[in-house]
Amino acid sequence: MDMSGARDARATRRARTARERLVVIGGDAAGMSAASQARRLRGPEELEIVAFERGHFSSFSACGIPYWVSGDVDERDRLIARTPEEHRARDIDLRMRTEVTEIDVAAGRVRAREVDSGSEYWTSYDKLVIATGARPIRPDMPGVDAPGVHGVQTLDDGEALLDSLARARGGVDGFAVAPVGGFDGAPPRHDRGHGGRAVVVGAGYIGVEMAEALIKRGYEVTVVNRGTEPMSTLDPDMGRLVHEAMAGLGITMVGEAEVTKVLTGEDGRVRAVATQDAEYPADVVVLGIGVRPETGLARAAGLPLGAHGGLLTDLAMRVRGHENIWAGGDCVEVLDLVSGQERHIPLGTHANKHGQVIGTNVGGGYATFPGVVGTAVSKVCDLEIARTGLRERDARRVGLRFETVTIESTSRAGYYPGASPMTVKMLAERRTGRLLGVQIVGREGAAKRVDIAAVALTAGMTAEQMTALDLGYAPPFSPVWDPVLVAARKAAAKVRDGAP
Repeated sequence: MDMSGARDARATRRARTARERLVVIGGDAAGMSAASQARRLRGPEELEIVAFERGHFSSFSACGIPYWVSGDVDERDRLIARTPEEHRARDIDLRMRTEVTEIDVAAGRVRAREVDSGSEYWTSYDKLVIATGARPIRPDMPGVDAPGVHGVQTLDDGEALLDSLARARGGVDGFAVAPVGGFDGAPPRHDRGHGGRAVVVGAGYIGVEMAEALIKRGYEVTVVNRGTEPMSTLDPDMGRLVHEAMAGLGITMVGEAEVTKVLTGEDGRVRAVATQDAEYPADVVVLGIGVRPETGLARAAGLPLGAHGGLLTDLAMRVRGHENIWAGGDCVEVLDLVSGQERHIPLGTHANKHGQVIGTNVGGGYATFPGVVGTAVSKVCDLEIARTGLRERDARRVGLRFETVTIESTSRAGYYPGASPMTVKMLAERRTGRLLGVQIVGREGAAKRVDIAAVALTAGMTAEQMTALDLGYAPPFSPVWDPVLVAARKAAAKVRDGAP
C-alpha cells in the first residue's frame, strides 16, 4: 500500500499547525512597516499576517495633508505610499474598515468589528503588533462637533476640510491657490475677494502648517493660541520670530486666549469661535491643538502605559512584560536620549523606524530602537522652523543647569546672492559643555541645519567638540563658519567663562 499520500497529508497538517499568525492593529506607518518587514523575512508558509485598519486608506502620509490642502500637492493619492491591494499582493491580509474593539491578552485574540456592517468576530494571534496611532485633541465645548469644524489626522479629514473650503467659496471645486508675499513687511498678495474666513485653534506644528495652507487658499486666517507665542516646541524668544513672520503674511495671531465655544448659524454650521473676551468669525475652523496616544484598547487590556498615556516598550519595541506583543508609532512613548526620560513624540519618521524594528524582530531577526533626541522641522511659507533636544523649560524640569546663546547669521556667505537671515539658539550644560538643544528659525537653507545638532546630540558631543566638525563649505551653501558652529563657539566660550 502506497503511504506517501498519507505522509504528505500529515506533513501538510503539521506545517499548517506550525504556521504562526501575526495580527497588526493599525494600517498606517508603524503597523504596515512592521507587517511588510516581517513578510520580507518570513514567507506566508511560515507566517500568516492579518492587519486591521478602521479607515479607508492604508500607508498614507498624514504629514502631507496640510500641503494637499494648500494645493502644493495636487492629488490625494500622491500621499498614499502603498494601497491595500498592494499589501494584499504581498500576502498580507489587510482588512479595511475593520476596527479592533478588544484585546484578550490571556486568550491571545482580538475582537474585530466591521465598521460598515457592524458584524463582529474574534481572531487569534501568536504575535500582536499595536499601532493604533494618536487621536487629535478635541476640546469638550459647545459646538465643537458642528459642520465646518475639522481635525486633520487622516485623508478622510483632509477630504472633509477641502469640501468645507469649497462650500465656503460658494461650492466651487478646484479653486486656485493664492500667491503669498514674503516676510519683508509688505502686505501679502492675496485675492481676499474670493476667499472666506478661517480660524485655526492652536499654534503648534499642525496649526502653523494649516494656517499656511489656508492663507495660500486665499482665506483670511486667525490663529487662536493658548500660549503667548506660536510653536510651543520652541522657547518663547524663538517663537516670537515665528509670530512676527506670520503677522507679516497677514495672519492674525491671538495669543493667551482659549476658545470656549463654537458658535453656529441658523443652518447649524460654524459661524464663529468665542473666547472669554472676543468672537472671531469663521466659515471654517481647524483644530490644531495636538494629539494624544490612542491607547484605549491597550489600557482596557491591562498593558503598561507611561506618564503621557503611551504604551511602554523595551528597546526591541516589545511591550514591557509581554513576550509576544509589540507596539510602535504614535501610540508609544520613547526614550529621550538627552533628558533620559520617556516622551510622547508623534512623528512619521519614528513610526516607520519602529515598524522596521518590530518587523525585524517578529521575522526572527534582531533590531532595537534606542531612542530619540526630539528633532522636528516645519515651515510657514518661506520661513523654516527647526528644533532638536531640550528647550529651556525641558532642561529645568529634569534638573539640568545650562547656558544659552543666540546668534544671527546667514544661510550663505553674506556676499553671495540669495543669502538669507537665520537665528540659531543653543543650550549647553553648565560645566560639562554637553550640547542640550538647538533651535533654528530662518529662510531657505535653515531648517535642515538642525540635523548637524541632532547628530551631535545623539553622539553626546559638547559644544567645544562641535566647533571642530569638518562641515562642507562653499559660498553658495554657507558662510565660512556655519551658523550652527558659530553658536557652538559662543556656547563653548560661555561655558568656559560661566559660573561653576
